[in-house]
Amino acid sequence: MSEYNDLNGTQPGPIPPFSTAQQTRVASPASPADPTGAGAPAPKPPKKPRTGLKAFAFGLLGGVLGAAAVVAVLLGFGLVGGTGASVATSGASSAGSSQTITVNSDDDSNTTLANAVATKALPSVVSVSVTTAQGDGVGSGVTLDTDGNILTNYHVIEGAQSISVSVNGDSYDATVVGSDESSDLAVIKIDAEGATLTPVEVGDSDSLQVGDWVMSLGSPFGLEQSVSTGIVSSLYRSTMLQSTSGNTIYTNLIQTDATINPGNSGGALVNSKGQLVGINSLIESYSGSSSGVGFAIPGNYAVDVAKKLIAGETVTHAYIGGSFQTVNAQNARSNNLSVNQGAYVAEVAAGGPAEQAGIQQGDVVTAIDDDEITSSDAMLLAVRSHSVGDTVTVTLMRGSKQMQVQVTLGSDEALQQQQDSDSSSQGSLLEQYLEQYGNSYGNGGGYGNGNGGLSSR
Repeated sequence: MSEYNDLNGTQPGPIPPFSTAQQTRVASPASPADPTGAGAPAPKPPKKPRTGLKAFAFGLLGGVLGAAAVVAVLLGFGLVGGTGASVATSGASSAGSSQTITVNSDDDSNTTLANAVATKALPSVVSVSVTTAQGDGVGSGVTLDTDGNILTNYHVIEGAQSISVSVNGDSYDATVVGSDESSDLAVIKIDAEGATLTPVEVGDSDSLQVGDWVMSLGSPFGLEQSVSTGIVSSLYRSTMLQSTSGNTIYTNLIQTDATINPGNSGGALVNSKGQLVGINSLIESYSGSSSGVGFAIPGNYAVDVAKKLIAGETVTHAYIGGSFQTVNAQNARSNNLSVNQGAYVAEVAAGGPAEQAGIQQGDVVTAIDDDEITSSDAMLLAVRSHSVGDTVTVTLMRGSKQMQVQVTLGSDEALQQQQDSDSSSQGSLLEQYLEQYGNSYGNGGGYGNGNGGLSSR
């Protein structure tokens, strides 16, 4: 797994198999007696410090399939006007139209507010069961429209041989509409056969502030229609997780203390109006279960990706046009570099944004805008936290001279097409780059952070 800056200065303990990204993203035990069995362009954030995440537990879908208990949540509230929260409903929910529910809160009563929000949002959240070559697993999903399109995490349906979705207690077969592995998002679709579908109301995740009230909804450990409440603990967290099939890049994540557990992956994070503001995706944990720190992909970004997938479009990401390797104190000394941290430019793509801005092979990038760059991972995350067409200020060292250049970020669509058409895929390309550059600049054959340290974006 890649290195990340520590959040709290502590060293996490071992992560159980079912929640470890390198081993599997879709795995859950077949019996509740064995809960540790084998387990669009990004929104542009305001200027901010960027803090990495260390030792994430990936694979939150690993809920216990076969759990007999299903949480019976919030039936017959009987909420009244006056103080507290109430739910106003208009229209009828059907396969052709969705209900309109307005949450009205007259005070800060978390209990009544939670009741009202759950009443509104729960009908839009589904349980997603998958069968893979490794076994069965359970995750969550969010209904986007009355056509049956459902947004979830890519790692929920990765490698699925069959997918079924539970809606209001009924099970439907699902097919994959499209996915973007790099950002861990996917859209699946069911034929509801005239059954009631309730599309989620989409809120504005860009308007979230630290301290805002939120609710997490999904199927933790296979317990469908479960809810938990909390607040937005922080914003703009970023990390990258590695797997055998490539890197999954998470930028501008929403951190929350609303409980997120295995099986919540792909479920909804909603605000106090019951509006979607995030897709639950990650936890940081010593044990593999919730430790009070969970992370959601911002809703604006996730819905934008979903719309492109439904339309059959390619999901593009910001692209700078180069390959980068991590600079550390050891390889900086051995190669007479003027700085002991940063992202070494191993190669510049011909005609790409970096070349057009004057960046050269051998430069060391130390900052993008106000974000310090300490590694190749940090370089990739900084680029991907911006949108295609954004102009960023890149600070670099060329020998002992510090320079700043303006780079207008391009789209990685051509790169994706090239990689798709190349039967050797990205893994072989990385090997070629490491063979060409790693021996000269590496420590034990790798110029980086112990993980190869090279990213191509």
